[in-house]
Amino acid sequence: MTKVERQKEWETRITEYRASGQSAKVWCAAHNVTPRQLWYWLRKFKSKKDAPFMKSPQWLPVEVSGQLPAEQGNALLIRVGKAGIEVRPGFDPALLSQVVRVLVSLC
Repeated sequence: MTKVERQKEWETRITEYRASGQSAKVWCAAHNVTPRQLWYWLRKFKSKKDAPFMKSPQWLPVEVSGQLPAEQGNALLIRVGKAGIEVRPGFDPALLSQVVRVLVSLC
């Protein structure tokens, strides 16, 4: 097996491992791979910026549900997973950014 073939094989394996949701130990046992090999290739590809299995930006659906009631004014409701954030005029953009980052990491 050439170096390029081995790299492609491990790119595929790592993509499958990450998609499986299994622990490294369980996934390795099921695929006849040692955890040491898996960790080696994970580190090797982590240093490559153009590794194909790295997560790419993801677009999320946005639903517009008509007009807001007059008493809410120009409020905006943002949903991240199960959480909702109501943003009103005069909000702190830095605080909103921090809250969204935390929610994205949790959801």
